[in-house]
Amino acid sequence: MSRLSLLQDLLSSFSERSLGLFGPGDDTAADAETLITWCDTLLSSKGEASGVVRAQRILDSFRTLDDGPRLEFYRALASRYQPDPAAVEAASSAYAKEQSPETLKRLILTVEPKRMQLFRRLNLAPGGTAALVALREGLFPHLEAEPELKAVDNDLRHLFGTWFNRGFLVLGKIDWNTPAQLLEKIIRYEAVHEINGWEELRRRVNPSDRRCFAFFHPALENDPLIFVEVALTRDTPATIAELLDENREPDAVEQARTAVFYSISNCQPGLRGVSFGHFLIKQVASELTQELPGLKRFVTLSPVSGLLDWLRSHTDETLTENTRSALALIDHPGWQDDPKINEAAQKLLLPLTAHYLINEKYKGMPLDPVARFHIGNGSSLDRINWGADLSERALKQSAGIMVNYHYDLDHIERNHEACVEKGLVTASRSVRNLLKGA
Repeated sequence: MSRLSLLQDLLSSFSERSLGLFGPGDDTAADAETLITWCDTLLSSKGEASGVVRAQRILDSFRTLDDGPRLEFYRALASRYQPDPAAVEAASSAYAKEQSPETLKRLILTVEPKRMQLFRRLNLAPGGTAALVALREGLFPHLEAEPELKAVDNDLRHLFGTWFNRGFLVLGKIDWNTPAQLLEKIIRYEAVHEINGWEELRRRVNPSDRRCFAFFHPALENDPLIFVEVALTRDTPATIAELLDENREPDAVEQARTAVFYSISNCQPGLRGVSFGHFLIKQVASELTQELPGLKRFVTLSPVSGLLDWLRSHTDETLTENTRSALALIDHPGWQDDPKINEAAQKLLLPLTAHYLINEKYKGMPLDPVARFHIGNGSSLDRINWGADLSERALKQSAGIMVNYHYDLDHIERNHEACVEKGLVTASRSVRNLLKGA
């Protein structure tokens, strides 16, 4: 047990009354104004023991707030703990006159919002990290209407980027012998292909040709940050049905040449924007290579979640005719079961999908969020698969199209640099040939 954990366990056994921190009238539910008063006291307190107990009280009380008082608390965090402009100007002027380590330190401390120190002190409470992750998650619904709250979000995201860096993450293998409490979370957190009950989960993690790995963090005990489901196959699959078929026979692992990452799910919404998925894929590839030296290819079978939304909203005149024709074919139920409509839609949509994934950008990166993740991580766009997922959700998002991204371990860094520095999407010849039809 770490020194910090031991201290937290010890302090959590102390009552607030025994430390004399709260008066006899403080047992009632706190409002936002009271919480901010406690936050001011926490920032000014010197004792470590009293600080931990105060932090615990603040976080416990925050959980009890209704939506209105909670929003008031967020607003106070944004406005009350901003840097003092006059102090920043003075520290900046001092550093400009004398660029010494002392004046630089003073400038850095002055520029940093007091919120950062508040969050660090709140984090000392038992369960503080998980509480702050939940606190940030609660911000998200308000950011568009109240942009001033983005300052609070940015500070928490910055801290989480440090607290959840790769050095603190632990890779764990999930199988049928994993404790039931954790397996229940895998069912609940699965975000790509829904898991309908325990039997379906067993088919995902128990067969010899299936693997599941997750990243964990010491501060979020037994609660995964992100997990990936893997199928071990001979060839690259073109449909999700062949991987999830409940009647399938497991493949012989010794004959597997391909590892297929077919579902990657983030488990903590409050860590949005804190990237560790690329570390997960690379480490899982390394683990599988050591276990099964015969593996030669690492690919995904991924959704194209933004395709139809883009088709309905883009303004590119050169694509308009094909787009209208494609949407006219698929905008009625059951189109996929009509052979003629299906074939006509395929001829139109595959080239449009290639264009969408390769050419449509957001801030220099692929517009599609799944493509942005995988291409940004150094994969290449290997194949676009028609009729790959015929679930209702997939038909609404992408007309059932899925994509294989290829992680060539020898070229990951090169592909990553091409994407990040030049905005280029590395794609196979077959995919680039589809562009001609767009």
